[in-house]
Amino acid sequence: MPEGRVIEGEVDINRIVEDLSEKAGEGMGAIVVFIGFVKGSVDGKRVERLDYEVYEPYTSQHLQRIAEEEMDEGVMDIRIYHRHGNLRPGEKTLYIIVAARGRKIAFEKARRVLERVKHEPPIFKLEHREDGDYWVFGDGMRLSREETLPEKRLE
Repeated sequence: MPEGRVIEGEVDINRIVEDLSEKAGEGMGAIVVFIGFVKGSVDGKRVERLDYEVYEPYTSQHLQRIAEEEMDEGVMDIRIYHRHGNLRPGEKTLYIIVAARGRKIAFEKARRVLERVKHEPPIFKLEHREDGDYWVFGDGMRLSREETLPEKRLE
């Protein structure tokens, strides 16, 4: 059963893989696991922490909807877990687990789910670096917190 939600701590990947491995009897042939981490360096600058802000329950509902919408032919289960709060370099931030009939489907679906998670749900990231604070957008674009937009200032 697909699941998507915001979480506080880390996920026990081994438990999830064990749970999903029962689907092998139903024709599952692959599980792909993606784990995202807070980077310790961006553009040659040291990252101190990354703050994730979410709007609950809307963010979890959106993650759940992505998991459900991406269930299609050959996909047996999708799990999406996104952490929130202030995280340090090396900490896990995002888990995407896809169980499918074969590896090609599992990898392609995991990539598609990841791109949707990076762009669609209301998850706001503020990166604190040695050279200042930057808002981070899904495509990797960064905007200095100090920069002013034409109509308003981001803070």
